[in-house]
Amino acid sequence: MFQNLDVFRLSHAMAVHAGTRQAVVAQNLANADTPGYEARDVAPFNTLIDTHAQQFTIKATRAAHLNAPMGPLQIDVSPRDGAQADPNGNSVSLEAEMLHAVDVKRQHDRAVAIYKSALGVLRTAVSVR
Repeated sequence: MFQNLDVFRLSHAMAVHAGTRQAVVAQNLANADTPGYEARDVAPFNTLIDTHAQQFTIKATRAAHLNAPMGPLQIDVSPRDGAQADPNGNSVSLEAEMLHAVDVKRQHDRAVAIYKSALGVLRTAVSVR
């Protein structure tokens, strides 16, 4: 019953991804007036999962292990595709960054909701006799 708790690992990775993306969006907003600054973004979460799928499988070295430790995720920050630059070379759009910030908040809220739901199921399973 408790051999596969990857949902916690997945929700943690989702929250870390959202936090990283929020930091990138904040950096873009902070540099909205910097000449030559190129807007940056993080690859979507599903791309990250496809790339690091081996980290989300349990690797126990002995029977007493419940979950193997998960190494840090490598989240790459790259220039945003399709961003149009102003005459001064800056490609940050405040409207687009605000939309990205809302998307990040939704992603983080989703990660927390998944974690809370899984924790509730686990607590229910443990408390039933």
